[in-house]
Amino acid sequence: VQLQASGGGLVQAGGSLRLSCAASAFRLGDYGIAWFRQAPGREREGVSYIRSGHSTYYADSVKGRFTISRDNAKNTVYLQMNNLKPEDTAVYYCAVGRPVTSAVFASSMYYYWGQGTLVTVSS
Repeated sequence: VQLQASGGGLVQAGGSLRLSCAASAFRLGDYGIAWFRQAPGREREGVSYIRSGHSTYYADSVKGRFTISRDNAKNTVYLQMNNLKPEDTAVYYCAVGRPVTSAVFASSMYYYWGQGTLVTVSS
């Protein structure tokens, strides 16, 4: 089982990036996928989650700016990030799990993690 996160980079505030999380050896469509992020000196936090049934969840800090989606044919989940802010700077990780609704952003609910991709937003 392998998750490959990609798409990070350096962008100016107000810009956009699209992160991808591609899976091998299992079907992403059978699982929920979350994006977490961890900024230097801070704890990892949940950003967004999409269920196998396509229901989506967002942290308050990214609502209206980030959109999570999935393409089961490509076995990939995306995180479209618009209107980026310097406080969005972090390493972003994708993770696979089947969390209960009340715990979609609890790290312990996830089985597999990607290696992370760095997003840097300059002011």
